[in-house]
Amino acid sequence: MTRADLADVVHREIGLSRAESAMIVERVLYHMCHALSEGENVKISGFGSFILRDKGERVGRNPKTGVEVPIAPRRVLTFRASQLMRDQIAEG
Repeated sequence: MTRADLADVVHREIGLSRAESAMIVERVLYHMCHALSEGENVKISGFGSFILRDKGERVGRNPKTGVEVPIAPRRVLTFRASQLMRDQIAEG
């Protein structure tokens, strides 16, 4: 699903113009990105949570050569689906 698909659903379900629907989708995504960039987790009830995790430095291995290389510490974004979403996906 793309931003355009989301905007189209908003347009059909709520009846706003296509431009207004696209603007709403963009604003929601902007606020989510801003919150995450500020270090906040984002939880959408019934959907899931976007969680930031700090991963420490570790030693990795080049699979071709077997040479060990340090992997720098970094922040990663993970998504954890809500139980409601998991149940809906399992039902198919």
